[in-house]
Amino acid sequence: MTSANPVTPFFGREAELGRLQDLTRKKVASIAVIKGRRRVGKSRLTDELAQRLPRYRAAHFQGLPPEKNLTAAEEREDFAQQLSVQLGIPPPRAEDWNLLFWALTERTRTGRWLIILDEINWLGIRDTTFLGKLKNAWDLHFSRNPQFILILSGSVAGWIEREILHNTGFTGRISVDMTLTELPLPVCNRFWGENADRVSSYEKLRLLAVTGGIPRYLEEMDPALSADANIQRLCFTREGLLFGEFDRIFSGFFNRRNDSYRKIVAALADGPRDLESLYEALAVGKGGKVSEYAEDLVASGLLARDHTWNLKTGEEGKYSRFRLSDNYTRFYLKYIAPNRRRIERGTMTNLPNIDTVLGLQFENLVLQNRLAILQRLGIALDEVIYENPFIQRKTQRRRGCQIDYLVQTRRRTLYVCEIKFCRGAVPASVVKEIEDKVSCIVMPRNMTWRPVLIHVGELPPGIEEAGVITVDCAQFLRS
Repeated sequence: MTSANPVTPFFGREAELGRLQDLTRKKVASIAVIKGRRRVGKSRLTDELAQRLPRYRAAHFQGLPPEKNLTAAEEREDFAQQLSVQLGIPPPRAEDWNLLFWALTERTRTGRWLIILDEINWLGIRDTTFLGKLKNAWDLHFSRNPQFILILSGSVAGWIEREILHNTGFTGRISVDMTLTELPLPVCNRFWGENADRVSSYEKLRLLAVTGGIPRYLEEMDPALSADANIQRLCFTREGLLFGEFDRIFSGFFNRRNDSYRKIVAALADGPRDLESLYEALAVGKGGKVSEYAEDLVASGLLARDHTWNLKTGEEGKYSRFRLSDNYTRFYLKYIAPNRRRIERGTMTNLPNIDTVLGLQFENLVLQNRLAILQRLGIALDEVIYENPFIQRKTQRRRGCQIDYLVQTRRRTLYVCEIKFCRGAVPASVVKEIEDKVSCIVMPRNMTWRPVLIHVGELPPGIEEAGVITVDCAQFLRS
């Protein structure tokens, strides 16, 4: 059975828990799919669900990581051992997945059951018959129990999309399709516990610029230490969780794709790229697997694909760029990887030029919390035509420009957002920076634009008198 009374507290995810708890009110069996990047809290969510369903018996099974020499037979044998421990039965025969599923169905024919197959992509990677036999077990056995809930969870979201959600064998059988993303800033704030009111928002956001809203990383943070001390301990010591985390993240993908995935994220470490530029950076021809692999990384939460749009019509354009949206992955590539030898020798005792890196990281953190931005600006979701980082490509007739974050509303208003992360005061030049960018935009007729500064740091004199709307990200932590 799933473990009771977990050591670490559970924060957030109330909407997700509510959606899963709703399944208990159905009169038929249910399948729920939960996907998201590793460490984002999928297993923790399902364990919390089990705790909140005391009338349900729960069993949590997990696939083995895809080690190079691991065989399908060894995977099945491990699953048989898990069945034995979870259900209190002798280990069943493991020659075939049908035998294993039969052993599970024999114990779950009646009563309230919550069955979790965690890292489903690992279970299914070595045996091409796995999903077909799971589908048959569902149709013939699991679905006959109206109080049965099956959760399929995994971190290789692209594989889940292709092999389960878009598989005709599972069509019409999925009740919930859920993607876990990073925790919002107010929830992240709770990890500081009783120290939350003692630690400045700048310190918290400095650390969050490295970890993002990934709960597993925040659990490792020492609230009594400064941001830099935590970053030093987690990232720049051989024993630190985040020193070797990059390799562990990619061990969850298929072995044959690992190198390709790593090269794609490395190519985006210095900034977003469109697909053509990505082909060039990887020195590969068009028509290969780059686009498919990049979309896999988007689905898994490591990349974002930012589309531009037509300001006149509000319609999404064809042009888009891939952005490395995962803060830890980007920080690793920009700051940890180049210093690996020094870290291993124990000579990385200071953090040179880290402020510049964290400023760029902060942009990602803001974009992960864009709903809070809209709320602060007083913009209802149904008023938004489009919102995203904005790129206007240079042509012979117009200049190119990039806007950190742009919101277009149905009231023919553009909110032009500049993002700044400063230890002291925000430079007074920020007003001119926004105006220079706006001067490049081909503005539709009768369109109003409003400058917005999304910041951490003291405001320069006269900025509000200049008509700039200010959004202090420190407020997000207190929401």
